[in-house]
This record gives sequence, structure tokens and C-alpha cells, in this order.
Amino acid sequence: MVNSEITYLVGLLYNTNKNILISQLKKVDNPLILHSFAANYNWNSGFEVPTVILDNEVCDLGTGLLMFHYADGYRWLESSEEISSSLLEEWKVFLKKIYNKLVSLDFKSQNISFDPELTKFQKYKLKKNNIDLPDVLISKSPGKGIDIPKI
Repeated sequence: MVNSEITYLVGLLYNTNKNILISQLKKVDNPLILHSFAANYNWNSGFEVPTVILDNEVCDLGTGLLMFHYADGYRWLESSEEISSSLLEEWKVFLKKIYNKLVSLDFKSQNISFDPELTKFQKYKLKKNNIDLPDVLISKSPGKGIDIPKI
């Protein structure tokens, strides 16, 4: 990323007006900015903003996978019954939406790689509990690895 993109990203990340932030994220046409934003997002701030990223047409498969894992998708894969009983409705809705989008490969691009960095044992355990588990959820996505600026 060039300095102007990093400056723009910082402005997005520290924007305290959620409505303005959402409006700006809807207009982002650079998948790297969306990816870097998602990687630096405070996931305790809810799922409205990540949903806007997911719905942006330039959101890459690697960004979707990153958001799935940053939103604790691994825990959902591990124990979907436990998650179903969770009172966190917004979280469950987000995980279901992103799960479906990842499984159907409903992304225009697959240029940004993300590796959930699961061990062979973790993958084995997940597959043992669900033999139909799609590899896209637990494996490194195709594309080029990028250095995500830590902001």
C-alpha cells in the first residue's frame, strides 16, 4: 500500500461516526483497503461494519475468509450447536452470511491470500466432526499474500 492509501485507511479506522464510515466503506473500490480495514477492525464493535465490507462488490475471497476467522468462525465450525444457542443474534447472522458466501465462492476476485493458520490436527478434528466441511473455510485462500499494515 502506498502512503495515501494508508492515510485513507487510518481515517476510516478512526472515524467515530458509524454512518459516515459505512457510507465511505460502501464506496471503497480497492480490495486491499477493505482487507486491511477488516484486519485492523475492532471486532468488539459489532458486525454492521463487517457486513458492509462483505457486501461491497470488490470484497475478495481472502478478505471474506479473514473476516470469518476474525469473527470466531473457527468456534462455530467446532461447535455449531453451542453457537446456535448463543444470544448474540448479530454475530450468528454475520457468521451464517459469510459462511454461505465463502462456501458458494460468491466473490468476484480471489487475489488476496489469507491463511487461517490452522494446524493439521485442528483441520483433522474439524473434518472428523463434519466430513462435508468445505476446505475453503479451513485452508489458505488463493491469491497473493499481502503485508497488512498494523494501525
